[in-house]
Amino acid sequence: MNAPAPLRGLAAHVVAGDRPEILARIGEPGVAAAIWRRAEDPAFAAWVDSIPPERLPRLRTETPPQGAAATLGAALAAAGTPEGEHGAHMIDDCAALARRFAGIMGAKRLRLRLDVVQDDGCRRFHLDNVPARLLLTLRGRGTEYGALSEAGDPDPVFRLPARAAAIFRGARWPGPEATGLVHRSPPIRSGETRLLLVVDIA
Repeated sequence: MNAPAPLRGLAAHVVAGDRPEILARIGEPGVAAAIWRRAEDPAFAAWVDSIPPERLPRLRTETPPQGAAATLGAALAAAGTPEGEHGAHMIDDCAALARRFAGIMGAKRLRLRLDVVQDDGCRRFHLDNVPARLLLTLRGRGTEYGALSEAGDPDPVFRLPARAAAIFRGARWPGPEATGLVHRSPPIRSGETRLLLVVDIA
């Protein structure tokens, strides 16, 4: 899967696959994003969609990769997120993704965020001021992305599939290639709530 042609000299190639190893390809020349397309889980989706927004976990913290599960578990408990099989799955899944990201990027500490998004505060296409960032939409529509062009905003615009995990290069990617792939939160519909996992290098 490829994004449209970027401005000359900018990396904007997108690789996608059905196995987690695809995420490690973020380091290949020209690759600006790597997407792991994961199977949908209707039971988990129904569970997370049913949670009142005020009981969705919110988190902004730093942790070593091995501490991700405990940190995420504390966030769910603090929010009063329903316990049980699906809550445990959310913790384990997000922690495993954080550890995988740390391994790919060689990070000894991570910044973890769980954002509950109910407005259009992040609807502009942008490039994050980080080396790279992992994104996973746990509830709601996936992140939108596309290649910069001379006209400005991307055209066409692509959207991450449900439950897809993606690593995007940022403005501080440690290499000679500038990144020409930008992304944004989709414009929020009335009554919509998104839950987004964000993992950065601390």
